[in-house]
Amino acid sequence: MTDAPPTLAAIAAAATRLAPFVRETPVWEWRDDLLRRTLGPGTDVILKLELFQQSGTFKARGAVMNILALTADEIKRGVTAVSAGNHAAAVAYAAATVGTTAKVVMPKTASPARVAVCHRFGAEVVLAEDVAEAFALVKEIERSEGRSFVHPFEGIRTATGTATLGLELMRQLDNLDAVVVPIGGGGLIGGVAAAVKQIRPGCLVYGVEPRGNDVIKRSLASGRPEQAANVATIADSLSPPFALPYSLGLIQRFVDDVVLVDDDELTEGLYLLFDRMKLAVEPAGAATTAALLGPLRDRIAGRRVGLVVCGANIDPSRFGQFLERGAARWRERS
Repeated sequence: MTDAPPTLAAIAAAATRLAPFVRETPVWEWRDDLLRRTLGPGTDVILKLELFQQSGTFKARGAVMNILALTADEIKRGVTAVSAGNHAAAVAYAAATVGTTAKVVMPKTASPARVAVCHRFGAEVVLAEDVAEAFALVKEIERSEGRSFVHPFEGIRTATGTATLGLELMRQLDNLDAVVVPIGGGGLIGGVAAAVKQIRPGCLVYGVEPRGNDVIKRSLASGRPEQAANVATIADSLSPPFALPYSLGLIQRFVDDVVLVDDDELTEGLYLLFDRMKLAVEPAGAATTAALLGPLRDRIAGRRVGLVVCGANIDPSRFGQFLERGAARWRERS
């Protein structure tokens, strides 16, 4: 690792500093016949409902943490970010809340719901043709307007911000055997795992990555940050263009394993969260449920497990399509 992980003292201090800006999200136990049939008796599943976070995504924690670290002059000049949506929404929220302006770059394929969230918080949105142009545009905005760039997943401030979710979860549920966390660039799981493992070393931490963008899994295998290749997944908020050293280092140090789920499993998880728990989530928010009922099923059985439900920014038409797809798959399997 290029830098040390956030300490528990730093995470606790961050939680205090973030308290006026972010919500303490609830936990909810999932109890029904589905889990009894699928996972067997003795398995307790608790959802960490981070989809209820400000801006509809966990990313508010890291975005606020980064913006609070800016100087008065930097605050005056504003911030910029590049994102498929959730990070842009979080930066828009954080900027408005802290008292600065945000200019965010998003690909034209971004969900209209996420663009609408950015506008609602007063951010200026610049649409790019593709990811390459988006990164070029954000660099130009940073250079020409003097705005501070807020990275979507890398760095100790982001990790310390997301670690407050892990700290919060461990306080709410002090007897977990395992925690399951979605993976995009690694900013969420790196911070959460750092907190969980320092509080309860024996608690397992599993990451869930879309099979259509397994950049972290490949980076763990090679031992160095890899580029994304042939990205093809409905979980666009779990689709970074590359891995980076700090987040990868946290995962190498604190995460027990990373599993993959495909798009069919994601839609099935999305459907079951809606049907059984009455939660409307984006595909990334269903990743941990997909893993619970798929690749982690046997490893989770008989344990007390926390699932992070990370976000819910999705437009109604796309949600309906994924819901129907997931319902059809569930009927076939049942």
